[in-house]
Amino acid sequence: MIDFPIGAATSLAELARDPHPRLARLRAREPVSWLPELDGWLVTRRDLALSVMRDSETYTVDDPRFSTAQVVGPSMLSLDGAEHARHREPFAAPFRPRAVREGFASFIERETDRLVTALEPDGACELRRAFAGPLAVAVVTEALGLVGATTDTVLSWYDTIVRSVSEITAGLAAAPEGVAAYSELRAAVEATVADRGAASLLVSAAGRLPVPEVASNAAVMMFGGIETVEAMITNAVLHLLADPEQLALVRGDLELLDGVVEESLRLEPGAAVVDRYATRDTVLGTAGIRRGDLVTVSLAGANRDPETFPDPDRFDVRRANARLQLAFAHGPHHCIAAHLARLETRIALQRLLERLPGLRLDPARPAAPYGLVFRKPPTLHVLWDGRG
Repeated sequence: MIDFPIGAATSLAELARDPHPRLARLRAREPVSWLPELDGWLVTRRDLALSVMRDSETYTVDDPRFSTAQVVGPSMLSLDGAEHARHREPFAAPFRPRAVREGFASFIERETDRLVTALEPDGACELRRAFAGPLAVAVVTEALGLVGATTDTVLSWYDTIVRSVSEITAGLAAAPEGVAAYSELRAAVEATVADRGAASLLVSAAGRLPVPEVASNAAVMMFGGIETVEAMITNAVLHLLADPEQLALVRGDLELLDGVVEESLRLEPGAAVVDRYATRDTVLGTAGIRRGDLVTVSLAGANRDPETFPDPDRFDVRRANARLQLAFAHGPHHCIAAHLARLETRIALQRLLERLPGLRLDPARPAAPYGLVFRKPPTLHVLWDGRG
């Protein structure tokens, strides 16, 4: 479109590789822009992003094009209104703040210590898959009460389903492996639910939802939980270790770890975008949006809006308003397990800093976040000092 030259020149490859300079230009000059490669609108300004996510009557997830629903079927992620509430509420109770602290802190500490103990003698590892991924899988499996699936199996399902969702978002046909992986997950959920005597969130939810709906919601919670936490831990370690000044501040005061978590989420949300579909003709900013149009909210763009976050590209663990970041989305679809994800990441960072002396990035293997939808380093190689 003539009115959106920056959007017309924006490629999905650029947004996957290094989105932030382009997002800054869009936010300043075309905060709601038409991207031909996306075949939709991209919203990059924070106030406009909030207005979209708050208004589920005008901007809905309930559309046949919604990528996750194409892989796992309808769930709390892809429904709005009363149906959304019906799917979400049976899963909500364990993820409220007090319940998270009381129900999960000791388990997370044990799992974190177990993983660090296994790594400790080596002096080096690829942190994403040796630590962040397994921790995320263990916690979300514990939270849901899923039985009979190993960490490697769940990670395999997760990789395949996330790849399928990403392919659909990029306008490609999803590979059949995504459907096959979800079928295996659904079978594991059905086996868990069949044991009605088990103390499991899945069993509890099955008292209020049909089993296929339990499975679809378990899938989005499981893979949201794995994706969010794996990305949160990996990105936070990268941000912190890449900034010696901020790292020194944190080593001197571990109370700053909460700031590390929020500021890392702000700079690089694990999910860079969320999709909505216009239910009617409307105006957003100065853009005329038509009924049925795809409206993609760039959480990555909103999180670096200088109107809210001065010097937005700087990693500042003492930033006073970092918690205003939108990495967990906003409105009815705010991440149900955000408190759990924060707790996991904080405990993980503290244990890594306390137990792996001289923790640092491997200079021979540089890392950077990558991804159009889900952003984190494909690998994060770190070193630390041995015991001797």
